[in-house]
Amino acid sequence: MQLNNLGKSGFTVSALGFGAMSLSGKDEEADLELIRTAYAEGVCYFDTADLYARGESEVLLGKGIKAFRKEIILATKVGNVWNKTGDGWGWDVSRGYINQAVDASLKRLQTDYLDLYQLHGGTIADNFDEVIDTFERLKESGKIRAYGLSSIRPNVFAYYAKAAKISSNMMQYSLLDTRPEEYLDFLKSQEVGVIARGVLAQGLLINKPATAYVGLDIEAVQAIQRKVESSARAYGVSSSAIALAYVLRNTAVCSALVGARTTAQFNQLIQAYKEMERLQTAELDGIGVQLRYEQHR
Repeated sequence: MQLNNLGKSGFTVSALGFGAMSLSGKDEEADLELIRTAYAEGVCYFDTADLYARGESEVLLGKGIKAFRKEIILATKVGNVWNKTGDGWGWDVSRGYINQAVDASLKRLQTDYLDLYQLHGGTIADNFDEVIDTFERLKESGKIRAYGLSSIRPNVFAYYAKAAKISSNMMQYSLLDTRPEEYLDFLKSQEVGVIARGVLAQGLLINKPATAYVGLDIEAVQAIQRKVESSARAYGVSSSAIALAYVLRNTAVCSALVGARTTAQFNQLIQAYKEMERLQTAELDGIGVQLRYEQHR
């Protein structure tokens, strides 16, 4: 599998990344087998967050990668804090909380360092200087190797891209959500690697009935679905291959994060990745609709 530079981090990540949010938690052995399958297929970027399943996603992932921990890039996120009742969460990016949270994540993941530590969101009201300094000190301590964001707010990620040594920004990006395209060249110029999530648009690009999505009405979604299906037939590939190729064709994108609940589903994604070799990605222009972020600019 192709490896791409993760921004200014100095290390590389696989073109497909494994999103641990999709782990079911209902069948531990099946989840662990899914993780092992991803690694065997060449995936070396594994991503989770302390928010997912109240930390249990980190626990599962830590168990699954233990045998090959040093051969992969491990990422998690910080900032969201579950409330006492467990039915919602708040936001805390103070120095004290981040330092507490990173230790808790390291323990759950059974590792003594994180390759990538990401701010799980961010707001314009945050104390940017304190957040940056906290991450820099975590790098100096050896607890993290690099840091980045998971943000779709331009007034947040654009600031960090210029003022901090972030290596990455995770953004929802797909044929049905082209909002990041306005900023891809800028992020690349700042040596910030883009990690794309939601590349299948919650299944709308492969098999789910059309519904309104990110500002697109049902008719617009259906039109894009028809174009994807038509392109897939023309090239003799799956719709998943079209969706992956559209995102990965831009060199600003270093990894497309995919989620699968079963090994069979993951193998289908691997097959779609292999099918991409048949595609002329330039001909994918015009399938999507150009969108832009309307808020947080």
